[in-house]
Amino acid sequence: QVQLVEFGGGLVQAGGSLRLSCAASGRTFSNYAVGWFRQAPGKVREFVASISRTGRATYYADSQKGRFTISRDNANNTVYLQMNSLKPEDTAVYYCAAEVSIIPGTMVTDFGSWGQGTQVTVSS
Repeated sequence: QVQLVEFGGGLVQAGGSLRLSCAASGRTFSNYAVGWFRQAPGKVREFVASISRTGRATYYADSQKGRFTISRDNANNTVYLQMNSLKPEDTAVYYCAAEVSIIPGTMVTDFGSWGQGTQVTVSS
């Protein structure tokens, strides 16, 4: 399995931006589709965005379309999540996940490797 570490979380005011990074090691990163998920206190983990191995295909949850952008740099084994126009309801722990797959999944069960998560807090 690939090892994943997330960076870039923090505290931001509503309307602000953050960029999360997911650094991978251990396997050929370009073989993996990658997803971002988030989990707020007392809620289930939910899909945010995912990206194919080459980066040509991306998928977003409806609530993130137009605000979040997922991208990847296979040369540096990193996937990014640019988050703009943040809202208090975006507050959660954000996780990246990876799976050897041609089509990037949108469900927790589609991914076998997970990072430890990074906290994002959006104040009103």
